[in-house]
Amino acid sequence: MFQATVVKWILLYLVISPTIFIICLSDLHSNNLLAAKRKRMSERVRKMFYHAYDNYMMYAFPHDELKPLTKTFTDSLSELGNLKLEHLPQQYNGSALTLIESLSSLVILGNYTEFEKAIIWLSENLSFDVDARVNLFECNIRVLGGLVSAHILATDSTNRLVQVIYKNQLLDLAEDLGRRFLPAFNTPTGLPYAWINLKHGVIADETTETSTSGCGSLILEMGALSRLTGDTRFETAALRALRKLWSMRSSLNLLGTTLDVATGDWIEYSSGIGAGVDSFYEYLMKAYVLFGRDEIWKMFQSAYIGVQKYFRHGPWYHEADMRTGTATYWQLTSLQAFWPGLQVLVGDIEAANSSHREFFKVWKKYGVLPERYLLDHQVLHPTEKYYPLRPELAESTFYLYQATKDPWYMEVGESIMNSLNAHTRVKGGFASIRDVTTMQLEDHQHSFFLAETCKYLYLLFDDSFLLNQNYIFTTEGHPLPVRSNWHEKLPKAYNLSNGSSIKTGKQRKRSSAMSLQICPASMIHHEPNARRLESACHIPDTGADHRCFSDDDCGVDANTCGRRSCSLAGYCGLWSLI
Repeated sequence: MFQATVVKWILLYLVISPTIFIICLSDLHSNNLLAAKRKRMSERVRKMFYHAYDNYMMYAFPHDELKPLTKTFTDSLSELGNLKLEHLPQQYNGSALTLIESLSSLVILGNYTEFEKAIIWLSENLSFDVDARVNLFECNIRVLGGLVSAHILATDSTNRLVQVIYKNQLLDLAEDLGRRFLPAFNTPTGLPYAWINLKHGVIADETTETSTSGCGSLILEMGALSRLTGDTRFETAALRALRKLWSMRSSLNLLGTTLDVATGDWIEYSSGIGAGVDSFYEYLMKAYVLFGRDEIWKMFQSAYIGVQKYFRHGPWYHEADMRTGTATYWQLTSLQAFWPGLQVLVGDIEAANSSHREFFKVWKKYGVLPERYLLDHQVLHPTEKYYPLRPELAESTFYLYQATKDPWYMEVGESIMNSLNAHTRVKGGFASIRDVTTMQLEDHQHSFFLAETCKYLYLLFDDSFLLNQNYIFTTEGHPLPVRSNWHEKLPKAYNLSNGSSIKTGKQRKRSSAMSLQICPASMIHHEPNARRLESACHIPDTGADHRCFSDDDCGVDANTCGRRSCSLAGYCGLWSLI
C-alpha cells in the first residue's frame, strides 16, 4: 500500500511539474517582453527629448524658449518677452530658461557631457543683474528650482561628473537670484508680490494681486536654498508667507484663488485644485516630506480633507466657494491632472486611480488633454481649447505605476507618447496645440516640455535614476533629495477625527494612513484583532450614530473613498453601491 501511494505521488508530480515549468517559462517570457518594451519606449522618449532639446539649442539658445514652427525664440520668462528684438535691452540675451529646465533631465538620461557643458556656459554667461520684471512664482519654480536641483546633482558623488570643473557655480547663481527675490516679501502681510524686477526690486505702482499658488508654492526651492547656503532668510520668507496664507483660510479649511498682498483680503473666493491653487496643496505635502515640519503636515491634512469634502464629486473635482463650500464651476482643467499623483504620495491609491482614468478618457476623446472641459455639459470650454504640451497626466501616470506596478499605466504612457508624436511633433521641435478639435498648432515649445513631460514619460519606462534614491519632484519636475539632516524631527502622532485605534506596546493611540504615511490599500495588520487602517480620504459622518437628514450630513467612506449618502430611513451609507 505504501508503494502504491508513492507511485501515485510520483505520477502526480510528473503530471503537474511540466505544467509548473510551463507556467514559470510563461512568466519569465512575459517579464522579458515587458522589459524589452520598456526599453523600446524609453528610447522613444529619449529621441523626443533630444528632438526638442537640439532644436532649442540650434534655433533659440540662449533665449528662453523655442518657437518650433518658425525656428525662432521667445524670452517668455519676463515681460521683455513681449518686446520686439530691436527693443530689447542691449545686455539682455535671455535667461537660457530651457537649458536650465533641462539640466536634471540630462542627468536622468545619463548625458553628463552635455550637463557639464551647460554648467560651464551658465557659470560664465548667466547673470541676473538685468532690468527685467519677472513673475516670482514662475522664476522660482523654473530657474531657482532648476539651479538648486542641478547643483545637488552636480555634487552627487554617484554621478559621473568631472568634479574639478564644478565649484558650486550653480549654487552661487541660485543664491544671487534668491537674494533678488527677497524684496518681493516686504509687504504688510509678508505675502510676496507676484512680480519683481531683478535689478530694481519692486517697482512703483506694482500690482498687489497674486494667486494662492503664487505666494504659497515657494517653500521647496527657497527652503532647499537655505539648507544649502546656511542663509535662513529664504526659507523664513517663504514659510512666513505660507503661514499667513493658511491663516486666511475659511472655517471649512478652504482657500480662494486670488488675493491682495497688501491688505490680506481675498479677491476671488471660488477655488478648486486647478489653476491658481494647485501647487499650494502639492507643496504642503512635499514640504513635509522634504523638511519634516509638523505644522506643515497639519496644514496639509486639514486642507486635503477640505478638498475631499467640498470639491470632490465622484472621480471629478469641481470648484466651490471657500466660504460656504457651495459648488461654483463644474469644470475639468488640465492642471488638475496632477492631483492623482499627489494622492499616490498620500496613500489614496484607489481615489487616485479613479480620477486618473477619467482624465485619460478625456485625453482619448480629443487626442490630448484640453485646457478646460465643462463637466456639467460634457463639452469643451468655448475659448480654452488649447493644449500647451502640459505634463500633469504623464506625471500622475508615472506615480501610479510606481505605486502599483500595473502595466496598464505603461499603456497609458505609450498612448500619451503616440499622441504627442502624431499631433505636436514638427521639424523644428514640438509645438503646442491651439485648438484640440482641429489640431491647429501654436508656435511655442514650453520649457516644461523638457523639464517635466519628457522626464515623467522617461521615468515611467526607465526608473533607474531612482534606484536606491529618495527624491521628491518640485511642481516643475526638478528632483530634490530627501535628506535626514534637512528634517526638523520625526513625525508625531496626532489626535485625528478620521483615524482608527492601533496598539503600540502598552499604549493605544489614534492613527491613520496620513499620520503613518502608508498606503491603505496594501496595509493590513496581521494581529488577530487588529483593524485595517482607514484611508486619508475618510470624512466622518456628522453624527456618531450615522443618522442624517440629508446627504450633507454624510461623509466619505474610508475604504472606497466613495461619497456616502442619506437613505430614506435617515442613515448614512454607500447606498448607491447597493
